[in-house]
Amino acid sequence: METVARITHLTRRYKRVTALDDISLEIPKGCVFGLVGGNGAGKTTLIKHLMGMLRPQHGTVEVFGMNPITDPEKVLVRMGYLSEDRDLPGWMRVHELMRYLRAFYPNWDPEFAEELREQFQLDPHAKLKTLSRGQLAQAGLLGALAHRPDFLVLDEPSSGLDPVVRRDILSAIIRTVADEGRTVLFSSHLLDEVDRVADHMAMIYKGQLLLNAPMETIKTEHTRFTAKFDGAPPEDLPGLLHQAEFNGEWTLLCHGDRDTLRESITQHGGTLLEEQEPSLEDIFVAHAGAPLQPSEA
Repeated sequence: METVARITHLTRRYKRVTALDDISLEIPKGCVFGLVGGNGAGKTTLIKHLMGMLRPQHGTVEVFGMNPITDPEKVLVRMGYLSEDRDLPGWMRVHELMRYLRAFYPNWDPEFAEELREQFQLDPHAKLKTLSRGQLAQAGLLGALAHRPDFLVLDEPSSGLDPVVRRDILSAIIRTVADEGRTVLFSSHLLDEVDRVADHMAMIYKGQLLLNAPMETIKTEHTRFTAKFDGAPPEDLPGLLHQAEFNGEWTLLCHGDRDTLRESITQHGGTLLEEQEPSLEDIFVAHAGAPLQPSEA
């Protein structure tokens, strides 16, 4: 499978804090790649390396087979980017922002840009500083999408937005990847949204890569069992990631082949009561040992 971006042994430290710890991953062409992590996870730092905003201290970063630091014009012209900060010039009007951005992208599609503006119900004469947080996100997304980028990078695109605006943004993302060969990096702490749109997912916690696999693989390789034991489950239960007890019943989140896990639980004296597919939140907590926090540092 062709790769849009490749990160190899990327490490980034700020004084005593390690923002990224030997991260290696590839983003396949034509997929929605979900990047999940909470407060201080390193998601935004990773994105800044992809955008050429940070030079790697250790390791390498390639986008379209090029270095975004040494070939920024060739890389960025094929990328769309929406930052969590929505840092748009407040003195501009919506139509002025569209005209301004058009000058940077040879592939800018004015008809598609106008279609997006109407879809988001943005007043072309409104100044950006008067727009709501949701409208600013929509204006930023318009600018990121209108040149039909090969690689769309979204950093917490729906953070702080109401459900209706979040739905509109997600529908625009889905439409983008419907165009053959386009790729989206969707960075978010909202796991339900990632679950809805992502084909592939990477989980980052405190700068370390916890999981990196197709979404279907992650779901099929994790199972939540409810079982009873005489006492507590054995600590060396194969595949066990996380356990919790309530009223004498144990909830076990396990990783591995389900048939093998079932057999292992019964062989270790457990009586199986229930089996479910865990949520992405369950999987994150099991690997990180901590709940997902709602913001990114």
